[in-house]
Amino acid sequence: MNWTVPNTESLLRRLTKPKGKIDVVLDTDTYNELDDQFALSYMMKNSDKLNVKALYAAPFLNDKSVSPKDGMEKSYDEILKLLTLLKREDLKSVTFKGSETYLADEDTPVLSPAAEDLAKRAMDYTPEKPLYVVAIGAITNVASALLLKPEIRDRIVLVWLGGNALHWPDNREFNMYQDVAAGRIVFGCGAALVQLPCAGVVSGFTVSEPEFKDYFLGKNELCDYLAHYAIEEGRRWAQAETWSRVIWDVTAVAWLLDGEFMDDTLLHSPIPQYDDTWTPSNTRHFMRYVYNIHRDVLLKDLVQKLTKK
Repeated sequence: MNWTVPNTESLLRRLTKPKGKIDVVLDTDTYNELDDQFALSYMMKNSDKLNVKALYAAPFLNDKSVSPKDGMEKSYDEILKLLTLLKREDLKSVTFKGSETYLADEDTPVLSPAAEDLAKRAMDYTPEKPLYVVAIGAITNVASALLLKPEIRDRIVLVWLGGNALHWPDNREFNMYQDVAAGRIVFGCGAALVQLPCAGVVSGFTVSEPEFKDYFLGKNELCDYLAHYAIEEGRRWAQAETWSRVIWDVTAVAWLLDGEFMDDTLLHSPIPQYDDTWTPSNTRHFMRYVYNIHRDVLLKDLVQKLTKK
């Protein structure tokens, strides 16, 4: 796919943090880890700022799934479970299954209800009033939507937690390496992209077992579910008696909110390579790059929002 060069003035305007209430969709591999559940819940608990229009289940393959399709379907079921706990049954009708495989190349979309909905839905927006797409898994669904309807490039702002920090020794990060072709599309197409790098940046947003217990247990049904799930997962992967786990997906939602939760900067979009490295650029279009998380400030807001009666 040969993408045209975006209008720089319009792109920079979309890369400015939004003011007022905005329309958002969430693309999530919800069953993969413990952090997606917190991110989805945090998004719902910020309804004064975020008007959630649709939810998409993303594929994943690890020890919790037997295939990308299986991971996507388990994530779809987990989204529905969370919506029940959040008392947001209204959003079940706009929750869509995503890709069953990863992209075979950089020109051919993977058809799915999620990709098709995003391609159609985003056409109702404009460069002046874009749709905000928060993605916290492999970026297959979003890349497929862009291939299905290239015009949406200038009608969306993509906030993606994916890839490692540019200073990190490698770019072998789960959301990126599952579908590098999709990553190359979103970094190369000229869409307004906000990147939250994993290792080296948002890896600083961690919560320990005592904090999960103290901050969330006993507060409400949702928090009990989140805390028990997080503690079970944390203990499963713990390397020592004391442990903490990243819940970094929360940061992608937080970038859209009114608050001093992180620091970012503008830079030219780098190129993710198939050998798990970055190639920097000083000529490509601009993107926004998050380089620091204010952990305590964000955690305080997360706890206040999720535990609120």
